[in-house]
Amino acid sequence: MATILVTGGAGYIGSHTVIELANAGYDPVIFDNFCNSKPAVLARINKICGKNIPFVCGDIRSREQLEQAFNNYKIDGVINFAGLKAVGESVKKPLEYYDNNVNGARVLLDVMKEHKCYNFIFSSSATVYGEPDSVPLTEESPVKRANCPYGQTKVDIEYMCQELQKAVPEFSMVLLRYFNPVGAHKSGLIGEDPRGIPNNLMPYLTQVAVGRLPYLNIFGNDYPTPDGTCVRDYIHVVDLAKGHVAALNHCLNMPGTHIYNLGTGVGYSVLDMVKAFSKAIGRELPYRFAPRRAGDVVQCYSDATKAKKELGWSATLSLDDMTADSYNWQKNNPNGYED
Repeated sequence: MATILVTGGAGYIGSHTVIELANAGYDPVIFDNFCNSKPAVLARINKICGKNIPFVCGDIRSREQLEQAFNNYKIDGVINFAGLKAVGESVKKPLEYYDNNVNGARVLLDVMKEHKCYNFIFSSSATVYGEPDSVPLTEESPVKRANCPYGQTKVDIEYMCQELQKAVPEFSMVLLRYFNPVGAHKSGLIGEDPRGIPNNLMPYLTQVAVGRLPYLNIFGNDYPTPDGTCVRDYIHVVDLAKGHVAALNHCLNMPGTHIYNLGTGVGYSVLDMVKAFSKAIGRELPYRFAPRRAGDVVQCYSDATKAKKELGWSATLSLDDMTADSYNWQKNNPNGYED
């Protein structure tokens, strides 16, 4: 079976994808520098998989470290999760985001080209659609200048992939536009463990639930939505991970640019998520409204019909699964991987 280099493979989405790749018979190799993940995740991935998954410590901006991975393993394809991803932080630190995300992807693609490795799956995002003209979003919806540097790095990398594919037609470029990943592995061994105060809703909720944070801040309650809070398409991280396997199965060695939305097609507001999570833990979670946050769009949810039709993939896990699995992870690991 094919050997797949998973850059950022120790991170939240990367770690779950490594497990699903191994379950599907692929041979994943994890490449990570732990800038936004913890070394402890590696042993837990191995425990879930029942075998040792190869690991290379490296930064995608380092040609030398990437060359080490390509020289030590016969890499058939790459899934690139190695990116900084906090909307608010990107507004404050745009140069760091362009350097890590865009420059890192450029170096990675150049090393792939040198080694004649032409299968690339990019961890893109619904942020490439900017403030949507209408929802649900299809792959034909216009890509816009993003509301924040984080989102713009996704737009720029997508364009870079498409231009490289035209120049080197052997490339199979898969651009997976995620909506909002939440949840955790059923085992409770791995999950989302952000550094510092979480930027995403679900880890914020779970940390309030276990007492690490006093209450949830909801940024803005005056948006033009049914309850005034932002609306998003939340997808279970295991469903998302399986979407990468489906994309590999379909697009491996199939030249061209292939673009897919990965979401559930259902929009939930922030308050909907608070209610669902409160139900999962059997008590009301405290929250406060705070001012709107720079870079947030009003509502964003997917039409994932193309992925179902071409990849045979669709999300199967429910909102109850998302909240229960997130809480199970945090309850078993109140301090994340530090325990």
